[in-house]
Amino acid sequence: MSRYAYVNSAFVPHRAASVHIEDRGFQFGDAVYEVWSVRDGHLLDEQGHFERLYRSLDQLDIRFERSQSAMQVTIHELLRRNRIREGLVYLQISRGVAPRDHAFPATNTPPTIVLTAKRFSFSAAGRRAEQGVRVITHEDERWDRCDIKSVNLLANVLAKQAAREEGAYEAWLVDKAGLVTEGSSTTAWIVNADGELVTRPLDNHILHGITRKTVVAVANAMSIPLIERAFTPAEAKSAREAFITSASSFVMPVVQIDNKMIGNGAPGSLSLSLRDEYLRAQ
Repeated sequence: MSRYAYVNSAFVPHRAASVHIEDRGFQFGDAVYEVWSVRDGHLLDEQGHFERLYRSLDQLDIRFERSQSAMQVTIHELLRRNRIREGLVYLQISRGVAPRDHAFPATNTPPTIVLTAKRFSFSAAGRRAEQGVRVITHEDERWDRCDIKSVNLLANVLAKQAAREEGAYEAWLVDKAGLVTEGSSTTAWIVNADGELVTRPLDNHILHGITRKTVVAVANAMSIPLIERAFTPAEAKSAREAFITSASSFVMPVVQIDNKMIGNGAPGSLSLSLRDEYLRAQ
């Protein structure tokens, strides 16, 4: 079966999909993106991802005039053409194609839209959750507007690569104050000795995770106490449980941070309960 992508206004074979070499996403990283998980043909946390997309576009003053409903139609047609019921959808919107200049191009420059979709094994992710994952700590070298979901991800890439080189699943980024911000592509959580969920509050230094938002709602519905504050790597290593959240990992238990086992080295019961309730809520 041929794979299809969507570039601007056309569905094209994935192998032939391309953008111009002077697209500002390629030249400057002047673009934003979103990722949806797809289960049984349904976009998980659909509305939250769209709201964050349009906020990111607004923060960067990228003028994108297509409505959410029009984009939903396009996404579902892409899924239909690729016959995907379980997978991931990636959307990227750049400021468009223009002669290379750091300043914005003319206001009538149309943005570039790219959509791709692929199959993804959520059962494999479920098996990983049953075992838990290891994370490492890594210096946070990113810019000060991490709340914007831009494609400027080089620091994230280097952190993720450092994790892979150490045989870990993720890297938790640590700021200059010695506090955990978030993972290279995930939100960081711990469960303290009192059974309270702890995660960093929303600010410009972390991405406003959509899965995070849903997990907060799930925790409230389960009457689990939640504290939004930063924590240190040392506190995380002595926590009762730890886990990460993201659009593709949902709630993923963390069983080791650097060389320190968390709890008894097995996925925590609260983490697994939150994962189950999150999936039930979708």
